[in-house]
Amino acid sequence: MKKTVLLFVAVVMMLGSRADEGMWIPMLIGKNYDEMQRLGLRLSEEDLYNINHSSLKDAILQFGGGCTAEMISDNGLLLTNHHCGYDAIANLSTVERNLLDNGFWAHNLKEELPAQGVTALFLVSMEDITKKVKEAVGNAKGEDFSKKLEAYAKGVEEAAAEKGKYVANVRSYFNGNQFFLIIYKRYTDVRLVGTPPKSLGKFGGDTDNWMWPRHTSDFSMFRVYADENNNPKPYSVSNVPYHPKKFLPVSIAGEKEGDFAMIFGYPGRTNRYETSYGVDLAVNVVNPSIVACRDLRLAIMRRHMDARKETYLQLTSSYSRIANYWKYYIGQTEQLKRLDVVNKKRKSEDAFSGWEREHNLDNGLLANFGKIYADYTPYAKHAIYYSEGFRASGIARMAVTLKPLYEAYERYATAKKAMSQDTLDKYINNAKMAYRANLKEFDPGTEKEMLAEMTELYYNNVPKDQLPDIYAKVILKNKKDIGKKTYADYAAFVFAHTFLADSNKFNAFCKAPSFAKLKADAGVGYGMSFATNYSKNYQPKIESFNVKKADLAREYLRQILEQKKGKLMSPDANSTMRISYGKVQSYDPQDGVHYKYFTTLDGLMAKYKPGSDEFDAPKELVDLYKAKDYGRYADADGTLHTCFITNNDITGGNSGSPVMNADGELTGAAFDGNWEAMSGDIAFDKKYKRTIVCDIRYILFLIDKMGHADNLIKEMDIRE
Repeated sequence: MKKTVLLFVAVVMMLGSRADEGMWIPMLIGKNYDEMQRLGLRLSEEDLYNINHSSLKDAILQFGGGCTAEMISDNGLLLTNHHCGYDAIANLSTVERNLLDNGFWAHNLKEELPAQGVTALFLVSMEDITKKVKEAVGNAKGEDFSKKLEAYAKGVEEAAAEKGKYVANVRSYFNGNQFFLIIYKRYTDVRLVGTPPKSLGKFGGDTDNWMWPRHTSDFSMFRVYADENNNPKPYSVSNVPYHPKKFLPVSIAGEKEGDFAMIFGYPGRTNRYETSYGVDLAVNVVNPSIVACRDLRLAIMRRHMDARKETYLQLTSSYSRIANYWKYYIGQTEQLKRLDVVNKKRKSEDAFSGWEREHNLDNGLLANFGKIYADYTPYAKHAIYYSEGFRASGIARMAVTLKPLYEAYERYATAKKAMSQDTLDKYINNAKMAYRANLKEFDPGTEKEMLAEMTELYYNNVPKDQLPDIYAKVILKNKKDIGKKTYADYAAFVFAHTFLADSNKFNAFCKAPSFAKLKADAGVGYGMSFATNYSKNYQPKIESFNVKKADLAREYLRQILEQKKGKLMSPDANSTMRISYGKVQSYDPQDGVHYKYFTTLDGLMAKYKPGSDEFDAPKELVDLYKAKDYGRYADADGTLHTCFITNNDITGGNSGSPVMNADGELTGAAFDGNWEAMSGDIAFDKKYKRTIVCDIRYILFLIDKMGHADNLIKEMDIRE
C-alpha cells in the first residue's frame, strides 16, 4: 500500500512539473480559471480581466512596440527589461556621459530624461468580431481575401480610433479563423528613470544569452507622462506623471519550488501549427542561412565597435538585436533536430489525414502544402540572403530608398514626358526620410567592409542563375582571380563614386536631382541591380507562395479546431496581450545534471572576470558583495537571489513581462528562455520549457544599495 501511495505522489509531482502550453487571451481566461486555481491562484477572474473596472490587464503595457512593461506605482513608474530600454539608453548616451556603460538613476522627476521614440500602449478593450469579419470576406481566397479583410479592418479601425483618440487594430487569431478588435491608448512622453550599468544589465553577454543558470540584472525603469487630464500628449515640460488604473504591488517574500507563477505580456510570434514542410525548410535552409549572414555581420560590427567608442555607442543597440536572434536561430535549429519535430509533425499530419477521411473531408490539403513548398524551396535561400545579406549593408539599404524615384524617372523617360515638380518633391521627400533613418547607424568604416563581405557571401551562397547582373557586368568583369580583394576593391570603388556615403553629397543631390546623376552613381547602381532582380524575378514567387500558404493554413487550422472541438486550444502569439500560468520549477537538462530554480550573487561573483566584455561587474557591487550588505532583500539563509525560473509559456515580446505570485504581486521581470526549449516557437516542449526571470529582490537591491535611489523604493508598494 505504501508503495502505491508513493508511486501516486511521484506521478502527481511529475505531471505538476511539466510546463503548461498556452498563451491565453485575457478576455477568455475564464475558460482556464479552474486550472489556475488548482495551481494556486488566489485572485478572482475579475481581478485578472475586467472591462468595466480596473484589473491586472490595466497594469500591463506594450513598451516600445516590441516588449512588455508593468506599472509599479501610482505615479507612472514602469519596469521593463534592460534590453528593451537598450536603444533609448544608448541614444541618451555620449562618450562623455555614457549612461549605457555607467548606469543612471534619477533621484527626482526633474532628473528624468526624455526617451524619444519610446511609446507606452495600454489595452482599453477587446471585442470578438469574428462573425462580422467572416460576413465581410465571405468565401474569398488568396489576394481577394486579403483585400476584403484589409478594407473591412480599415473601416472598423478608423471608426474605433475616434479621430486619433485611440489606436485600434483588427487582429487575426488561429490563422484567420478568429478576429478581435483591440483598442489601445498610446502615450508618447516616456522618460528614462533608471538603468544598471551594462555590465550588469547584459551580464553574461552572448555566452549566457538563452542559457540557464543566469545572473543578469535585465531591467530598466521609465516613467509615463500625460497631460493634466491623464490623457496622452507629446513631450512637454508641463506634462505630469501618468496615473494608471492599476499598478502592481511588489513582493519580497521570495519564491519557492512549486509556487504559482503568472505572466501577462505581449508575446510576439509563434508558429506552432506549422506543417512538417515548413519545419523542414526552417531547419535545413532558412535558419542556417540567417545564422550565416548574421555571423558575418556581427563579426564586422564587432571589429569596428572595439576600435572606436563612438562607433560602439552608434552600433551597440543594432548589434544587440542582431546577436540575440543569431543565437536564437542556432538554438532553435538544434532543438528542433533533437526533438525530431519534423517526423513528429508528419505523424500528427498522418493522424489528421485519417480523421479527414473518416469525415469525408479529404481534399488533398496536406498534399497541396507539399506542392507549394516544393515550388518555393529553390528560392527560399535567395529570399533570406536578400533580406539578411544584401540589406545588411547600409549602402544597399540607402540605395533601395531611391528605387521609387529611379523607377519614376524610367517611366517618364519611356513616356517621353517631364516629371512635375510636385511629383518629384514627393519622391525626394520620401527618400530623405528613409535616408535619415538609415543614417543613424551608418559608420563608413563598418559599412565599407560590410558591403564587400556581404557581396561576396551573396555570390557564394545564392544559386548562380539567380544572381543580379551587376556581378557579371561590373564586380567580376574581366576578373580571373576572384577573392576577397576583388570585393574589397569593388567596395572601395562604390564608396569613392557614390553620394550615399556622405550626407552632404546626398543633400546636394536632393536639391538638384536628375536621372543622369542616379544612373551614374555606383551605390545606386549596386542597389538597383539587386533590388530589381529580386522584385522582378523572385518577389512575385515568394508572394504567391505566401498567399497560397495563408489559404491552406486557414483551412488546415479550421479543420484542426473542428477535430479537437471541446479541447482548450491556445492561438499562436501575435503581439497582443496574453496570460500564461505555471509554477516556479527546477529541471534536469540531461542525465546526471540538475538545475536549481534560482541563482545567487555568489554565482555571479564566481563568473566575475575583471575587465571582461561579458563578465565584468562594477566595483560598487563587488564591495557590497564582500560586505554582504544586502539589506532586506536577502533570502532567509542570507544569500541574495539574482534570478529564478518558472515553467510558464512565453516568447519574444514577453521581454519585460511581470511574473506574479498567487496574489498578483510582482516577483520578477521575465527576460529570456532556456537553451533546451528553444524549439518553443514552433514546437512546445513540456519537459524542458522554462522562463528566466530577474528576481525583484535583486532589482530592488541594485536600485537601493547601488543606485541609492530611495525615492523609487518609497514610491513602490513593497510587501514582505
